[in-house]
Amino acid sequence: MHRLPSCPLCETDGGELVWMGDRARVILVEAERFPGFCRVVWNDHAAELTDLDEADQAWLMRLVARVERVVREVMGPDKVNLAAFGNMVPHLHWHIIPRYRWDTHFPEAVWAAPQRNADAARIAELQTRLPTLRAALSALGAAD
Repeated sequence: MHRLPSCPLCETDGGELVWMGDRARVILVEAERFPGFCRVVWNDHAAELTDLDEADQAWLMRLVARVERVVREVMGPDKVNLAAFGNMVPHLHWHIIPRYRWDTHFPEAVWAAPQRNADAARIAELQTRLPTLRAALSALGAAD
């Protein structure tokens, strides 16, 4: 497996590991502010999707779509944001972010300035769904 010593996604899981395959892993991040926010992280160090061969590209995008489907089914968002930046951490990974019209940043990106105060009751309700989400994501084993 190709690792880069100075890369945080090579050195750590990058969040709460919920599924690990031979080629990629799924982690939960930002559970306090954005319950259900996941990342799909390529295990080997690669900076861009085009660093992968076409078969791996297709496999990775199918995995991202499967994670999105699980997030939609369990978390019931108004919208799902998908993003692959890598500007801060140039290690290939996709953000899968469930979004709600009432969340602190909607309709802006979760990295933008907040648009409103947090709705603690709604966030707490979403957090009760996290065990179901973890279980559904851990069942992705057939994807690998």
